[in-house]
Order: sequence, then structure tokens, then C-alpha cells
Amino acid sequence: MDRYHEMLMFEALSEHPSLAAAARRLDVSGPTVVRAIARLEERLGVALLQRSTRGVTLTEAGAGFMADCSRILKGIEDAEASAKGLHVQAQGNLKVLLPLLFSRHVMTPLLSSYMDQYPEVNLYAQYHDRIPNMNEEGIDVAVLVGDLPNSSLVARKVGHVRSMVCSSPAYLEAHGEPKVPDDLRDHRLVATRAYREKIQWDFLEDGVVNPVKARTRISCATVQAAIDATANGAGITRCLSYPLYDYLRSGRLRRVLQPYELPAMPVHVVYREGRKASMRVRSFVDFIVDGLREHPAMKPDALE
Repeated sequence: MDRYHEMLMFEALSEHPSLAAAARRLDVSGPTVVRAIARLEERLGVALLQRSTRGVTLTEAGAGFMADCSRILKGIEDAEASAKGLHVQAQGNLKVLLPLLFSRHVMTPLLSSYMDQYPEVNLYAQYHDRIPNMNEEGIDVAVLVGDLPNSSLVARKVGHVRSMVCSSPAYLEAHGEPKVPDDLRDHRLVATRAYREKIQWDFLEDGVVNPVKARTRISCATVQAAIDATANGAGITRCLSYPLYDYLRSGRLRRVLQPYELPAMPVHVVYREGRKASMRVRSFVDFIVDGLREHPAMKPDALE
């Protein structure tokens, strides 16, 4: 068996983390998969799998090799598709990573429209506020907030977001509006982390970043819960601007302490292959870049 087929056997475990399930996916016998993995481990000189009564899991070396296998096999698939003339239509699986709350407040209409336009593409979306290792994790496209690390990724800027302080009109009418950051110490503050007794919010005053530390009255497990509590008069909270767009436009929340906000943070759409990217990657990047650049949530300076 050549290395290509051994990699196919191993890569089958990424979606079916058991030897029997991987064998069924490839329509081969279980012993065939076992022998292929054993040959791989012997040739590489490392253990790729940890076996137990509960099944199999990837070792650290196995996880890295899995990512490489997936990338190489996808490259072979793309090369064959190009030779057959299939690159004219985007198709295949696409793995994307988006910030938390981005789907609900910004991306859902874009994703729906993209899938309508490209019915042969299957989207697998993950939601995390982090900088991923796109090669190791096999992520094709990511939307990242903040300054990017130096890397070989291709990045296209789509806008920016800010960290905003806001409250409901009813709360501000009853308790007054903070005029300077230190005024927050006299207000009910809503934290965006569970069991958080204090907040530390940074503000820009006379060109210098100054932190305000104060006790919270409510601690919420999620940012969305904190926003909803604030919109219902619980107090004052702070979070990134994109989930606040609908609340600010509808008047359910009001932006406060705007002169003291920190500088805006850039938002980029990043991907790996550049000009060599498959049609499904290029089509998705072009589509969401255009959509995000037009979305008001990517222009927080226009929000009041």
C-alpha cells in the first residue's frame, strides 16, 4: 500500500474516531486500517494513536500528522478538480472560525446568502475568540479581531470594532450618566464573566491608558447574557461593539463614556493559501469581505 492510501486511512479517523468507523467510511476491513496505521507508526518511529478500552485518541504527534495529512489530501483533491475543470464552481468542505456572537449579530445572513449562491460547498463553522493555528487545525478561513501576529497568512481588512460602555436609557435616567470613568464606581456594573466580583476596564485619558477597578453587582456567564441584563436596566456593561449594533440602533442601549474609549481594533478575514487557494476558499473570502465591509457593525464610529 502506498503512502497516499496510508494517509487516507489515517485521515479517516478525523471524522470517525474509531478504527471500525474509519474502516466503514473507506469501505475496507478493520484489519486493513489497523495494518496501515501500524506501518505508518513503524515508518515514522512515533505513536500516532493511544488505544484503550474506550477506543482510540490521537497522540500529540498524531494530531500534527493528521493536520498535515488533511492539508495534503485536500491539495490532491483540489489539483484533480482543477485538472477536470471543476474549479469553475466552488465545492467541497470549508472549515471557518468566527468570533463568539459574530454569527448571531453579523454573520448569519452572510452565511445563508453564501450557501444559497454556492450550494456545493459544505460549511463547518467554529466560534472562538482566539488566534488559531490554522495549519495545525485545518482551518481554511477565519475572521480575527485585533492586531495580527506575524505569519504567512493572507489578511484582508474589513473594518474595525471598539470596546464600548453602555447602559439602558431607563437605568441612566434613574441613576444618572457617568461623565468620567471614575464615576463608574458609583454605579451597578455588569460583568461579562461568571463569578467575577470586580472589573478592570481600561480607558484612554489624555493619551494615557488608565484602568478603572470596581466591584460588580451582576456577573454573567456570557457576553450575551450581560448585554440582555443591561438592556433590561440591570446596570452598565462593556463589551465589543459588534453585538451591540442592534441594541444601539433600536435605542434599547445607549453608549456612554465615548470620549474615553480605547483605540479601535482592526477586523481581518484571513486565509492560508493566497493565490493558490481553492475556489471554495476564494469564493467565501470574496463574498464575506464584501459583505462585512458594508455591514454597519464594522463601522462602530457611526454607532451612537
